[in-house]
Amino acid sequence: MTTMPKISLSGKVAFVSGASKGIGVEIAKHLAEAGADLALTARNGDELEETANAARKYGVRVWTKTAELQDENDVKILASETLEHFGQVDILVNNAGVAKHQPFFEIDINTFEMVMDVNLKAPLLLTQAFARGMVERKAGKIINISSRGAIRAIPTGATYCASKAALQLMTQTMAVEFGPYNVQSNCIAPTVTMTPMGESAWPPSPRRDAKLSKIPTGRFAEPDEIAKTVVFLASSQADFINGIELPIDGGEGAG
Repeated sequence: MTTMPKISLSGKVAFVSGASKGIGVEIAKHLAEAGADLALTARNGDELEETANAARKYGVRVWTKTAELQDENDVKILASETLEHFGQVDILVNNAGVAKHQPFFEIDINTFEMVMDVNLKAPLLLTQAFARGMVERKAGKIINISSRGAIRAIPTGATYCASKAALQLMTQTMAVEFGPYNVQSNCIAPTVTMTPMGESAWPPSPRRDAKLSKIPTGRFAEPDEIAKTVVFLASSQADFINGIELPIDGGEGAG
């Protein structure tokens, strides 16, 4: 019986957005543990440096830059400086996202545009910047962090769900367009994940119990479970996986 080789991303450069909190922190650390050099971005500079220092313990190069992904110019400058520093990006993880919940009749256009800018336009711009090189080199991985909200509607979540559903379809379009050049594009759709934000949003309550009752495993996801999946999709072990939205939901979608 053969055993699966340990995943190595040595020699690769990975870009991770939203790297200062929750899932993004774990993604950065797991990619570093696998040997990837990192370009990390987030809004909070102090927290971003904490992530960078944790990743550097694995002996990889880590470069950081704060940016506001709602700002198109900020995103373009971020991408340009990343390429100036590393020369190329081999693994793009569009992790940053915002969720603003409003009843449908109370959705305001400023909130709608902000959510779309961060959750959809920023991944579009970053992919345009980094995937050109992947296509030219005929090698690359794009991993977009979506949500169960892209698959099933959430009350008061019209804007968030729409942004994540659009990200899913945009990822599939990437898969179709970039696939012939050996560039794989995939989505991960976690259920509630026990980051500090997740724990705050889902305290012990009847609402939490109702949500858990829909998950056969009886618990929410852990951040490292998302991060490990990112590492797998970023590796050569996933070279024939392209255009999927992978739920990490303990079977919630099976019910």
